[in-house]
Amino acid sequence: MCGLAAILAQGGVDAAQLARVGAAMAMRGPDGAGQWLAADGVVGLAHRRLSIIDLSDAGAQPMASADGRLVIVFNGEIYNYRELRAECEAAGQVFRSTSDTEVLLALYARLGTAMLDRLVGMFAFALWDVGRRGLLLARDPFGIKPLYVADDGKTLRTASQVKALLAGGGIDTRPEPAGHVGFFLWGHVPEPHTLYRGIRALPAGTWLWADADGGRKTGRFFDLAGEFASARSTSVTDSGERLAEALRQSMRRHLIADVPVGVFLSGGLDSTTLTALAAEQAAGAVRSVTLGFDEFVGTPRDEVPLAEAVAAHYHTDHATFRIAAADFAAAKDSILAAMDQPSVDGVNTWLVARAARSRGLKVALSGLGGDELFGGYDTFRRVPRLAALPRLGPLGKLARIASQGWIGRFAPPKAAGLLEYGGGWGGGYLLGRGLFMPWELAGVLDGELAREGLRQLAPEAGLDALVAGIASPRLKVGALEIAGYMRNQLLRDSDWAGMAHGVEIRVPLVDVELFRALLPLLAGPNPPSKRDMAATARPPLPAAVLERPKTGFFVPITQWLGQPNLRAWARTVHKAAPLVPAEILA
Repeated sequence: MCGLAAILAQGGVDAAQLARVGAAMAMRGPDGAGQWLAADGVVGLAHRRLSIIDLSDAGAQPMASADGRLVIVFNGEIYNYRELRAECEAAGQVFRSTSDTEVLLALYARLGTAMLDRLVGMFAFALWDVGRRGLLLARDPFGIKPLYVADDGKTLRTASQVKALLAGGGIDTRPEPAGHVGFFLWGHVPEPHTLYRGIRALPAGTWLWADADGGRKTGRFFDLAGEFASARSTSVTDSGERLAEALRQSMRRHLIADVPVGVFLSGGLDSTTLTALAAEQAAGAVRSVTLGFDEFVGTPRDEVPLAEAVAAHYHTDHATFRIAAADFAAAKDSILAAMDQPSVDGVNTWLVARAARSRGLKVALSGLGGDELFGGYDTFRRVPRLAALPRLGPLGKLARIASQGWIGRFAPPKAAGLLEYGGGWGGGYLLGRGLFMPWELAGVLDGELAREGLRQLAPEAGLDALVAGIASPRLKVGALEIAGYMRNQLLRDSDWAGMAHGVEIRVPLVDVELFRALLPLLAGPNPPSKRDMAATARPPLPAAVLERPKTGFFVPITQWLGQPNLRAWARTVHKAAPLVPAEILA
């Protein structure tokens, strides 16, 4: 995992600008830095290195092919790189390193963009093809690794972070209404938008080809909605064995590294199952890290006792870190500075990544993705009920207007919109996941900007379109959670919060091979649950873990801030984003 940057400019690359972009990502790559400029000056690549595979100088980037015709900067890990390398060697290609980066160069030389279908892992890269005078950008199927693009038609800039592009300069920083509105709707900025008109995220599972003369082409190699829509139930008698083998294969992939791999261990089923799988397959004792909060000691929300019991059960090399309000107060400015785009989450990941780094870990496994894959969230039950409500159209809006002034005294404020937004999947998901509701936006943003942002986003229509071809209600919610909350908040937070400490966070439950192996089971009448996932642990998880009701991992931010809910924290992180003009705030 690293930080990458590239500039393609018809008028020639400003090397100082490229250097500023790279320097802004120093925390992403504390192990090395590199910069390359083409002889004709039309393109430049920069890289910050966190060395995980092939720690030698042979793995340094930017990396050129042996014939000098290809140059790449890459962020992420390709877990099947050894198999792909063997294929390339069988075809006569020769390697100079043991890195997965060089495998990308070799595979592109053989297959072009068709290579993307062969990759299993998390990745974002920029590859310059000298012969074709073009730059290829690509991003992994689920969007685990970020890649942002600023393109005015003459100069294309790309980097792993929005703030890095801003540091380089030359960006249209006028407010993007959809980005600001999306943040207050969801608590995160929905892709492909950012807060800035000139910067957009490269969509997950897509590629972009940019010619030196200004031509652009795009393509998609993974379609999440299409995968869900084409899912067909498979009647099997060995579903438990299939689930266990798919999980073990994913764990084998995610343990590949030339440095120790640790585990973020809480008391939940996701992380405890991963701990069991890692302990079963790792060569030595797995290092595990647990985060506890002083406010929760002696309450059901304190996950430390269960996590420590699991650590003892699987003989991990364990450490617990307790966090108090004073720790958050001391770290708050650093957290906001590291936060690449505003988010109401990520504080817990920043804190546990700091703890992992203090133990000497560069790589840690997270249970992120288990709830989305195995239907663990309450939204899997609540959103279908909301979608089934009667759709009253204008009457629902009138009911909301009549009740929004007083309903907050008896129920959550969004309850006013039940009859306006219920009756559809998009509206139901907005009611289930929304932070602020559309009618509340004028209270936090300029009214005209709020209206324009809602027009651009069209949140209900966009979400309805995403799930239109998916038959199963469970798969509909799964698609909404993966494409929304998981991609735009959980994965993005894991990236910036881990990279703030030079820690690569791997997510074995967000794996394209695992997803495709389980999709026929998930489409069936009895889809595997989180308890089924947990049942794959060998030896079995402690009964106290299996019998514990789901509570979710909770961080006491509201207590630390002295606020009743996350809305105050949302305003804080939004104001902390760079270049947010005061006049757009209500």
